[in-house]
Amino acid sequence: MKALAHEVRLLLIALQFLTRVPVPAWVGFQPEWLQGCLRYFPLVGAMVGLAGALVLAVASAWWPPSVAVVLSMAFTVWLTGGFHEDGWADTCDGLGGSVSRERALEIMKDSRLGSYGSLGLVLMLGLKAAALVALSTPLFTELNSAQTSGVHQVLLGWTMMALIWCHALSRLVPVCLIRVLPYAGDTAHAKAKPLAMQVSAAGLVAATVWAGLIALALWGFLLHAGWPTDTLLSALGQAALAMAVGGAVCARWFKRRLGGFTGDTLGASQQITEVMGLLAWLTVVHPVA
Repeated sequence: MKALAHEVRLLLIALQFLTRVPVPAWVGFQPEWLQGCLRYFPLVGAMVGLAGALVLAVASAWWPPSVAVVLSMAFTVWLTGGFHEDGWADTCDGLGGSVSRERALEIMKDSRLGSYGSLGLVLMLGLKAAALVALSTPLFTELNSAQTSGVHQVLLGWTMMALIWCHALSRLVPVCLIRVLPYAGDTAHAKAKPLAMQVSAAGLVAATVWAGLIALALWGFLLHAGWPTDTLLSALGQAALAMAVGGAVCARWFKRRLGGFTGDTLGASQQITEVMGLLAWLTVVHPVA
């Protein structure tokens, strides 16, 4: 029971670290717990994705897909405090130009938003919104087919599952980067020093298991609902492959430019792989032709 209580504590710390959600005072905090909570990043990501999916479902009852998607994205950004988006913008500022490693790290520590960061943030959010709108909007041929009675509801369901899966798995990527890369900044002055230490193999395995359980839960839900699970398995696999490729590209990029990772680059990797997962999901579930 003591071990179980500690795991619950680690989950709540992960929730507190990645979102604005308050946790009970009894949770407490010790610096070493921050590294242990990494195993729950995919589960917290699934919670964020589920929250966004519920907002999308409610908003879709009142407004068209484009409005519902923006409201859903706005809610998840608010829920996380723009945590990962801020890291992506700082990474764009630091690595957007041809500057030295030391200068890039200095730029990334600056709280001001530069041109590269502004452009990167706008393009990232725009691409993410475009993918979700395309996923949830019926094509012209679908609207003119003989079986259009539930097309909006079907596409909404697939979009909600995409949000859950891509939010969850994209938060496994930073855990992998912490495992395979050294910390590029000054460890002694790191804002979250325990995250600057390499995650254990057991922690990475546990995070991966949570991602697998989330995929299993989505599969079980579709099986119970009578939906085509073959399509889901293909979407899950293609999105996972796209995010794995994105994570590998990020690892190589950060290693070459900085010699490792920083907190900002971890946020950037989450944003990059989330949008890559959404694009891959879109090509499987709702292709143009």
